[in-house]
Amino acid sequence: MVRRIKKAAVIGSGIMGGGIAALLAGAGVETLLLDIVPFDLKDEEKNDPAQRNRIVKGGLDAALKAKPALFFSKADADLVSTGNLEDDFDKLSECDWIIEVVVENLKIKQDLFKRIDGIRKESAVVSSNTSGIPLKDMSEGLSQGFRKHFLGTHFFNPVRYMHLLEIIPGAETDKEILDFMADYGERILGKGIVWAKDTPNFVGNRIGIHGIGKAMQMMLEDGLTIPEVDALFGPPMGRPRTAIFKTSDLVGLDTMTHVSDNTYELCTEDEEREVFKIPEFVKKMVEDKLLGNKIQ
Repeated sequence: MVRRIKKAAVIGSGIMGGGIAALLAGAGVETLLLDIVPFDLKDEEKNDPAQRNRIVKGGLDAALKAKPALFFSKADADLVSTGNLEDDFDKLSECDWIIEVVVENLKIKQDLFKRIDGIRKESAVVSSNTSGIPLKDMSEGLSQGFRKHFLGTHFFNPVRYMHLLEIIPGAETDKEILDFMADYGERILGKGIVWAKDTPNFVGNRIGIHGIGKAMQMMLEDGLTIPEVDALFGPPMGRPRTAIFKTSDLVGLDTMTHVSDNTYELCTEDEEREVFKIPEFVKKMVEDKLLGNKIQ
């Protein structure tokens, strides 16, 4: 069959989801951006579409205001429509590619994919932007048709500027789907494709979180300061100016901690496992909601 992506959906309107929607719109793809209905609606707000779509509107607004800019042109935003996962879920049946970008929680993802399995058109590709949850766990119990069209497409933040796109095949993903998505990601979205196995945190995050963890350990052992570590592990070593801690700051300490904890839990035989233990001072910052300066 001749496969085309005329309409796509992005589920989750945070910085990553908004960035993916902006990238697709820049490629001329009509894109549906969905998010949850706010939990805190007052009785008089529960039937108000503006209030029900408050989260997704905030996500799109943030993408439009982002610096560096996530949209190639703000006019591209005309290709992005918004909605919520209650009132607009049926619209997913019109989409050629459905991308999940929700919170890194296995149960939430499983429940979402079960709903998608019941509504997606037969040819629709479904992918997860998870940074490390196994695909086999997310797709467990779903239809064979779903599993054949399911894969991981892991973008990196900020989506417009980061060249890397990891593609992670599921155990049953059709080769035709994988070949098409790799070509589409490279030729249409302008990404550099890296094939990853369905292992914890795939390639980029597995390597990156190890480097961050090791640098933090050495800092504590040798009595270095945070600015000293970033001065050492930045441009003098051929690395980006964001080095170690500024990179963690941009990603968000909550996200960095989740990736590290996930690696520690799942890689029980890894000889470097202890590197993935987050220092107590970072845990305390996350508890206090001091999450860094996430890309806005």
